[in-house]
Amino acid sequence: MGRDSSASYYGELAGVRALITGLSPTSGVDVARKFADHRGRLVLHATAPSVELDAVTTMLAETASEVKLFTDACGDSDASIRFAKAAAQAFGGLDVVVNLIPITAADMRGRASIEHIEELVSEKLMLPVHVTRIVANRMRLTLSEGLVLNVMTMPAPRTAAEGALAGIVRSALAAVTRGEAERWAPQGIRVNAVGPSSTVAGAGAALTSEPDIAALALYLASRPGRTLTGQVFDAAGVARRGC
Repeated sequence: MGRDSSASYYGELAGVRALITGLSPTSGVDVARKFADHRGRLVLHATAPSVELDAVTTMLAETASEVKLFTDACGDSDASIRFAKAAAQAFGGLDVVVNLIPITAADMRGRASIEHIEELVSEKLMLPVHVTRIVANRMRLTLSEGLVLNVMTMPAPRTAAEGALAGIVRSALAAVTRGEAERWAPQGIRVNAVGPSSTVAGAGAALTSEPDIAALALYLASRPGRTLTGQVFDAAGVARRGC
């Protein structure tokens, strides 16, 4: 696999220690590859082992300095906290965290009220919030600056009703992002997010593919992106509609 052309521009990221959660053979590979191409030391989290995931890990190891894979279930707060503590110490600390949080059509089925949607978002953010706080606290203790990027994606809305649901998801994500960004800003730790666009597909500018999100993650981790925190960027239909 050839080295990414952006590696020379973001040379300061050589050897970056990056945690990527929510990885699967169909989600997060482009993001992980961006950091692998910078000879990064990667901590990867996936919900279940598979032959396809092994192939992805092998591919990333071709350019990354080191790769550690976790497949902890993280189905409750205690399990999420245990994983977050282990990940934070994997390479003596981390510089970048990217939490991938897809919301699929199957996740949304039967959830029509604001309360049900907010409950879903809370469930989806359980692991990312624990990871954010534990990793950021370790950065604080070691006097290190860093980035956390929470990427929550949904199928692009096709109707006004779907757009309204996406708006609820985005608002909940934005509230969490602002709160964590304010909490950690004094220590030089940035917290940003990518959230679902609430506009009908095709309307307005947004990140429309995983390579777009990967490029954004790299930019935010680099020197030019270090002035940004508390931001929520638009993603339009990056998550699959399939069940």
